[in-house]
Amino acid sequence: MVIMSRQNPVVAVAGATGAVGKEMLLVLEQRGFPAAEVKALASARSVGCKLTYNGSGANGTYPSGDGYVEIEELTKNSFEGVDIALFSAGGDISLEFKQAVIDAGAVMVDNSSAFRMDEDVPLVVPEINPEDVSWHKGIIANPNCSTIQLAVVLDALAKLAPLKRVVCSTYQAASGAGAAAMDELHTQTQDFLNGDSLTIERFAHQIAFNCIPQIDVFLDDLYTKEERKMVIETRKILHTPELALAITCVRVPVLRCHSESINVEFDGPVSLAEARTALASAPGITLLDDPANKEYPMPGLLAGTDDVYVGRLRQDTSVENGLALWCVADQLRKGAALNAVQIAELLLKQ
Repeated sequence: MVIMSRQNPVVAVAGATGAVGKEMLLVLEQRGFPAAEVKALASARSVGCKLTYNGSGANGTYPSGDGYVEIEELTKNSFEGVDIALFSAGGDISLEFKQAVIDAGAVMVDNSSAFRMDEDVPLVVPEINPEDVSWHKGIIANPNCSTIQLAVVLDALAKLAPLKRVVCSTYQAASGAGAAAMDELHTQTQDFLNGDSLTIERFAHQIAFNCIPQIDVFLDDLYTKEERKMVIETRKILHTPELALAITCVRVPVLRCHSESINVEFDGPVSLAEARTALASAPGITLLDDPANKEYPMPGLLAGTDDVYVGRLRQDTSVENGLALWCVADQLRKGAALNAVQIAELLLKQ
């Protein structure tokens, strides 16, 4: 296991010009992460560009002196002197630079799917399994964005009774496919309203004013890779390898924040009052559930927030011990950048 060498580590953000990379810089700043230095890494074409970063270093000064960091080229030599490398540059890049990070003595916190299923790589949601950080060997995986918010909810409910079966349908925002996908939703919406022809590049179909019941490729069992990932990752995070899960993933015309409709079947009775209390007191969850006043989580109103928001709680009367609910979380925050920075904060404690 790599041990953190200092309490004011040098942090590198690989893929800093992407939607998640920019959010990582913002979260580091907002949470006051005590970095001695923050390096922004991207491809050669972005070298010299500047990204806003107003976080202060260990000596209380801005990294560049005036509130920004300048992009450096991502190379195998980028990690000399780096303690924590936050990666959000795609799985191929993570695989390519894995050994360079480890050889430099740094810890990679990877936001891609490259290492999530590796048995020797922890898959961590800090509110659920922080102890798994202790056995890393230089790499810690950040789970799928939709998995994170599902797992946070299930972990809180599992404290009431063992989970028997979970059915989840996701309503995933364009942000899950990156900054270019968000731009495509903007452009298609404008073109649609203007009566112009639509350009389709980032999605399989038109995303404006449409829902696409496919995220990633279809597998032999007719589930998509995204749906399969959510099943396997949830089991790994919760340490419940036999948990029955049925997942359907849908892309919807929302810019930020994924939503999920979740039905949970328990092995024993769980009252609505018990569920409300467990969710309201769980770390990282905000209960927003007042049907009489039309209060429930909505993705259009929660962009830029950190918690997993839960509402529409009710008994699932189709099974003996069932609960139905709705949850929303910002995919770029808790679904990616925030969770990665929280893992980095766990590393500080080592």
